Amino acid sequence: MLKTRENPLPALLYKLFVYGFGTLCVIYLVAPIVIALMMSFTSGQTLKYPPQGFSLRWYEALLDPVRSATEQTAAWNSLKIAGLAVLGALLFAVPATIGMTRMKRRSVSTIEPLLLAPLVLPSLVYGLAALIVANFIGFQPSLWLTVIGHVVVFGPLMYRAASVVAQGINPSLAEASTTMGASWFMTLRRVTLPLLLPGILAGAFLVFIQSLDNVSVSLFLADAKTTVLPLRMFALIEESLDVRVAAISGILIAVTLLGLLVARRVLAPRPAAENS
Repeated sequence: MLKTRENPLPALLYKLFVYGFGTLCVIYLVAPIVIALMMSFTSGQTLKYPPQGFSLRWYEALLDPVRSATEQTAAWNSLKIAGLAVLGALLFAVPATIGMTRMKRRSVSTIEPLLLAPLVLPSLVYGLAALIVANFIGFQPSLWLTVIGHVVVFGPLMYRAASVVAQGINPSLAEASTTMGASWFMTLRRVTLPLLLPGILAGAFLVFIQSLDNVSVSLFLADAKTTVLPLRMFALIEESLDVRVAAISGILIAVTLLGLLVARRVLAPRPAAENS
């Protein structure tokens, strides 16, 4: 039988599309980060690309308690709000995840879209709606109202991360613990939570980063005393194209990359030999 030669053109076009388009996407994602980092080391007076010379002056300016007092206060407020948002998400997302695993599939299909609705609703719309409701019931914009808003908007991220892990847990493990005489609290502490820990940590990281970077919810729910870092960065750009904005971006990029590396290290599956 004669063998027909395959046409290599479709395979070549496929590779060109996948690798070419993929390379363009990677460049599009990475280029702004690289440019922001390069501008943060400029010796010039304003944000400008390409940067003028090399200097650490703007990182040093961020550490100046006099010149950057407002920025340091805003950074502390953002860290405090993000940390409290993670704790608030833990109080709601973890019990919701455990409860959903014990419900029937039809009930889960009905309730879960309600839990994930804040991820679909634009945060700007939610921030405005939350401000209107808060004023209606007598609450004024404050740090705690901002924390509640972040928990509502970003808490579903932790629920989603934990629920993905929960779907892979064998229910017989908790049943075996109960059968052997362990109380529900001991089963929760020694079996369920350790198995859910990778999803909880991944969700906590997502909630923390999203809360730290959020603008829309904080714009409506934070009061004048609760200046957060993203809003302060916008103000610096509008006022004078301050290079400290690039320096702040550089620090945030470094913290995010470090968090990703730590999460990859902690959440990576271990070989069976190490677990034994």
